[in-house]
Amino acid sequence: MYLNLDPQFTPFQSDKNLEFETFTFSGGEPHIKILSNLTNVSDVTITTRIQSFNDFGLLLLAIDAVKRFNIDKINVFIPYFPAARQDRVMVSGEPLSVKVYADLLNQLNLNKVTVFDTHSEVTSAVLNNCESLSNHVFIKQVVSKINKEVLLISPDGGALKKIYKVSEFLGGIPVIECSKKRNVKNGKLEGFKVYEDDLKGKDCLIVDDICDGGGTFIGLAKELKNKNAGNLYLAVSHGIFNKGFEILDQHFTKIFTTDSFKTIVEGVEQIAIKELL
Repeated sequence: MYLNLDPQFTPFQSDKNLEFETFTFSGGEPHIKILSNLTNVSDVTITTRIQSFNDFGLLLLAIDAVKRFNIDKINVFIPYFPAARQDRVMVSGEPLSVKVYADLLNQLNLNKVTVFDTHSEVTSAVLNNCESLSNHVFIKQVVSKINKEVLLISPDGGALKKIYKVSEFLGGIPVIECSKKRNVKNGKLEGFKVYEDDLKGKDCLIVDDICDGGGTFIGLAKELKNKNAGNLYLAVSHGIFNKGFEILDQHFTKIFTTDSFKTIVEGVEQIAIKELL
């Protein structure tokens, strides 16, 4: 049985979907009530997309509600795991946010928590019974849609390990390594570098897990063009795009993402998670 907390996000093809109702109390607290009969049901998978702490709170309440039916196995599918980028304490006074979220789920003794293209291995390390799905099939579909030879661009050192695995999965597409610096005091990006002298007009596909404001990719796009890159494409597993697409569209021929975070109707080609499972 499946409990899809986001009605626009149903990643598993099934007619065994639980009925429920939700509302928010006047004090701001989310609430849920399971309407379906769970007698003789042995396992339930709860799916959701997290865009706020209230979304995460609703997930925790849904897990508790299902547990009270004495379900043997409860699985959770959260393609975009919240706070995954806050996977280390950079300066004194900060929390280790990803562990805070993980600890809340760990206390509920879930059978499995599935996430998609985690920001780093820290998420899998702090989250019990975690299954991390790679971005390999997603990038394969992106390359197929581009339908021409491209170079794979790693935007920074953190993406290197994953992008070489993608390259291997795709039969050895060449990888170009890049780097950047972030000022830990003000968070600004600087010092973009492309470790190739001349890209000889070849088309380039930047691959990363998250696009939030897009500063990384705008800065990198400028440097790639300085190194004689051809058409630029961007593929990010989790598209937040809090600043929209106007500036990004000035640099990229096309942008690809999934529906792991939200549904986007314009400005990007979105590949549904259910097509990648």
